[in-house]
Amino acid sequence: MAGAPHNPNALPIYIQISELLIRDIAAGRLIDGERLPPERDLAAELGTSVGTLRKALAELTKKGLLERIQGSGNYIRQKAQTESVYGMFRLELPEGGGLPRADVLDVAYLEKSDDLPAFGTSPFASRVRRLRYLNDTIIAVEEIWLDGSAGEIRAEQMSDSLYHYYQKQLGFWIAHAEDRVAIGKVPDWAPAAFEKPAGTITGFIERYSWAEAAEPIEFSRTWFDTDKALYVQRLK
Repeated sequence: MAGAPHNPNALPIYIQISELLIRDIAAGRLIDGERLPPERDLAAELGTSVGTLRKALAELTKKGLLERIQGSGNYIRQKAQTESVYGMFRLELPEGGGLPRADVLDVAYLEKSDDLPAFGTSPFASRVRRLRYLNDTIIAVEEIWLDGSAGEIRAEQMSDSLYHYYQKQLGFWIAHAEDRVAIGKVPDWAPAAFEKPAGTITGFIERYSWAEAAEPIEFSRTWFDTDKALYVQRLK
């Protein structure tokens, strides 16, 4: 399956499949009332077992996104709001959807740099640099700063979803975020695999994220390849 685990802390395969289908539903690639292919065929298409697929479909059923009719098949049911691990991830493939995953480039705990805006309450922060994918397509590089008051990010515990990591390992969750979308220059630390050389103008997102405090607890910067991904915000 595209986006299969590549580290021991990756999300379980059945969760990855359910998240992929949720994003396809949100993007309109799967529409309300559409019948999914037979389970054996869909499992083969996704490169997984029928048992794992059924666990993923059970997740969709639990979220109210799938109706399983005995003897007829599995039918998509759309909802205005859906709980999702990647609910705040706004980059999609041009055709819509795509399962997010990431390669960690660097994790460090250090004093906040002078070029950062004000966020949090500590002079220190965890900094994570990652290469981002949708399915197997490299679409972005990102730099995340988590305020030191929230704890220290440890690379060996991370999964593809940092928000999932915050909840499971650090004991808090992101309640809301604010994105500022513009253009920016690719940073000099971006790996060659990104295919956009340092200094190239490309899509750029600044994000402030809040937990329960009045001050944002996280600040991030993402440079995305506009030839391979789009920023999508759906209003309902």
